[in-house]
Amino acid sequence: MARKKHHEEHANHEAWAIPYGDLVTLLLAFFVVMYAVSSLNEGKYRAVAASLASAFNAPPSTIDPIQIGDNLKPESTIGKPTAIPRGAQNGPASTPVLDSPLKPMLESKMRADRIGDGNMDAALLAASREQLSSLAMQLEDALADMVRARLITVRRSDLWLEVEINSDILFPSGSALLDASAQDLLGRLAIVLRDLPNPIRIEGYTDDRPIATAQFPSNWELSAARAASVVHLLIRERFAPERLVMVGYGQHRPKADNATDAGRNANRRVVLMVLAAADTAAPSPATPVARPQPQIAPQTEPPFPAAPVPAPAAVAAGAHAPSPPSPPPQGDS
Repeated sequence: MARKKHHEEHANHEAWAIPYGDLVTLLLAFFVVMYAVSSLNEGKYRAVAASLASAFNAPPSTIDPIQIGDNLKPESTIGKPTAIPRGAQNGPASTPVLDSPLKPMLESKMRADRIGDGNMDAALLAASREQLSSLAMQLEDALADMVRARLITVRRSDLWLEVEINSDILFPSGSALLDASAQDLLGRLAIVLRDLPNPIRIEGYTDDRPIATAQFPSNWELSAARAASVVHLLIRERFAPERLVMVGYGQHRPKADNATDAGRNANRRVVLMVLAAADTAAPSPATPVARPQPQIAPQTEPPFPAAPVPAPAAVAAGAHAPSPPSPPPQGDS
């Protein structure tokens, strides 16, 4: 009997297509999900970034997406601090650093704002002069011994009064701690100024001798700390804190040549600027005020120099002169 011929079963060579289709589908779903995750709302992202920057007091680095209307015009740079170019930081200054040429502009604008706008008439200006003149005489009487010894200088103008005190009678060398005699001296000054409404601005200055200690890495810190010490003493003498403003100029506003001992001694100073009272339209104590060059005689119009400012160290960069190989002298700076 003939055997039935067995035919081989046909193999399905397209069985791979089903798992391949599943794999492609999964990959497509994966990339769709990844794309959806990576697509952020740019406006919301910028708003969150701006709010975080504002919370940490950082300048905004992105454009505010919610801003509506015309863009604000850039603010004027007049009267803002500007970086002083690098220059004669190494070695003593050959000439004193004069005040900014913007001071005549600020002075004229101050008068125009208060006289032209009707906020200060001739009577108020006369009252300001009379009050500051009387105050200057009281201070000269209270500090007569120091004034005669030229350790304290009292200067006045129409809108402010300056009391310049040599730092050597207030602080030990390289220190910002007031000694007992300094506290007594400032106490005599406080008796005259305590009950007045005038705002007071305290300014600290040093000479150009470098100081590099853990407490005072540079003359900036030393001058600011000395001004702050005077502020704290005045507050202990029951001065209203809102009347007081302090600033440290370091070595960058010399009034004399730092090449000599006498010049460095003159540059180490603390200045109390007593502004005209509010009822005589005095400028705000928080606003830098144009003031005259140091003079002994009373004056009514401060002479401002027209010469360009010599180039001290770059303030904006916070740079300081490199210290010599040996430890820097701990001058009173």
